[in-house]
Amino acid sequence: MPQAMRAEAPAPLPAAIAAALEEDIVFGRLHPRERLIEEELAERFAASRHNVRAALAVLEGMGLIERIPHRGALVKAYSLAEVEQLCALRDLLETQAAQQMPLPLPEAELAVLRGLQAGHDAAVAAGDARAAFRANLAFHRGFFARCGNAFLAEAIERLAQRAHAIRFAAFPDPAALARSREEHHAMLAALASGDRAGLTRLCGNHLAPSRQAYLRAQSAFLSA
Repeated sequence: MPQAMRAEAPAPLPAAIAAALEEDIVFGRLHPRERLIEEELAERFAASRHNVRAALAVLEGMGLIERIPHRGALVKAYSLAEVEQLCALRDLLETQAAQQMPLPLPEAELAVLRGLQAGHDAAVAAGDARAAFRANLAFHRGFFARCGNAFLAEAIERLAQRAHAIRFAAFPDPAALARSREEHHAMLAALASGDRAGLTRLCGNHLAPSRQAYLRAQSAFLSA
């Protein structure tokens, strides 16, 4: 009897490729200014060049890579000044969102955020940095959605995407993961109690450790 034909697994979609490369950037497996070569990526993901190019376009739109003539796609690198400017703008927008949130937050809204944080708690407890990364994104997206201004929430998310490598530079550190978890719970407590000053302060302070970790990591990489 003729051998049964096996259906080949479909090539990864551009979104899946982009997500994998996003995590490589976040966790330092791809370094600032490192080239992303289409042929190598196509082989790695068993994907067509078309899908690879589409994935790179997604990453470029997120601000994680840049295309330079005659050099191709490179992982985005931020100078000291750019890091400070980006983080200053994020601080401005995120603290403004905290100022606009209805406090105390209704219990039904708190329940949604607590559910999102439960996923982050589980990932941190398991030491699963990848799951913690995705759960952290979900928590912050849900958190800032409660500011009541869809345009402000969208701007915050766009800037957060651009700052992924900065924002999560401390993620491999278990102590940093635990600190992030504790700060999330403090934010939830401030939402529940109506402590606007505390909530605003927490939103501003939440960015500092990852900014410092990124600058240390980039300094070490460039001096190696």
